[in-house]
Amino acid sequence: MTTQKMLSALRKAINQYKLIKDGDKIAVGVSGGKDSVTLLKLLAEYKKFSPEKFDLIAITVDLAFEKQDKDFKPIQAFCKELGVEYYIEHTEIGKIVFDIRKETSPCALCSKMRKGALNSLAAQKGCNKVALGHHKDDLIETMFLSMFFEGRLSTFAPKSYLDKTGVTLIRPMLFLEEADIKAYSKNLPVMDSCCPANDYTKREYVKTLIGKISEDIPNVREMAFTALIHPDRYNLFDKFESEVDKF
Repeated sequence: MTTQKMLSALRKAINQYKLIKDGDKIAVGVSGGKDSVTLLKLLAEYKKFSPEKFDLIAITVDLAFEKQDKDFKPIQAFCKELGVEYYIEHTEIGKIVFDIRKETSPCALCSKMRKGALNSLAAQKGCNKVALGHHKDDLIETMFLSMFFEGRLSTFAPKSYLDKTGVTLIRPMLFLEEADIKAYSKNLPVMDSCCPANDYTKREYVKTLIGKISEDIPNVREMAFTALIHPDRYNLFDKFESEVDKF
């Protein structure tokens, strides 16, 4: 997919959910993976013609995994090429999660600590928004994860305000599919994941399950996505309870 088509989907999410306003200072959370690097590239390109005037920085939270190559120079060089200020927040999150706490299900704690470090540094740098690289497939998988493992019908929102740090999370790639991001990022400086739990997570299980279902129902992802983002297709028990006294 071309940059122009990627930007079209990005702009659709920005406009539909009013993700960016004049005067915003946005920190892009850059893990080094395909999603975050693509988001950084697209926002830097969008900034050139955006009707909203905003500032952009990039932040990497160094998780300090044991097998991690701590050389972030390719990302640093990429940010310089894009004209984006780049910051690295060094932490011991990997050590805490895997060595000290020895979490059997490490993703939730790691995610919470990583986002906390990212949001705190973003606030320190004067940012009022943090952009995350979640995409269409992430939205669908999160809904199934919540339902299967938590007994909840829930997923993330296009934007959400965080009281503790005063920053707003935005997800501008909501209308982009993972396959398109994967293809687009081939020419970007993507770093391999070195997480010890990589490929063994509940999210990977759900991703594989949806893949198997799509063999029989090819448009299952699109149907699930449509059900999630259109309120008129929502019909659960809270609606029934609001109507119960009428008949």
